[in-house]
Amino acid sequence: MLELTADCLWPPVGSSEMKMSDGVLVFLLFSLFAAMAASAMEVAAEDLGVSLAGTKQKHKHSGFSQAECPGACQFRCSKTAYKKPCLFFCQKCCYKCKCVPPGTYAHKEACPCYNNWKTKRGGPKCP
Repeated sequence: MLELTADCLWPPVGSSEMKMSDGVLVFLLFSLFAAMAASAMEVAAEDLGVSLAGTKQKHKHSGFSQAECPGACQFRCSKTAYKKPCLFFCQKCCYKCKCVPPGTYAHKEACPCYNNWKTKRGGPKCP
């Protein structure tokens, strides 16, 4: 009968090289998992119209101070081709209404003041 001993096993049992490579492998797998989870959270948050910038909390859309308006509007206008006018009017609306709707478009019903402020021609004032 064939008898297995520690001398004939590969990789060598108790080898410091094996322990080190196991640790590196576990670290790399954990890092990959963490990166994939963070990426999935960002994609899901974008689909729901929330911002994970900064504190990784749900996007606040009402009760802004004037200092918070530029960041909220930067997110609101992030996907438009007309960034300068979008930022200008978004900040103007945020300063008045203290509110910016969640997401990069639509959802204006979340901020009645933002939604109801109209131009002289009757069009929407706020992006």
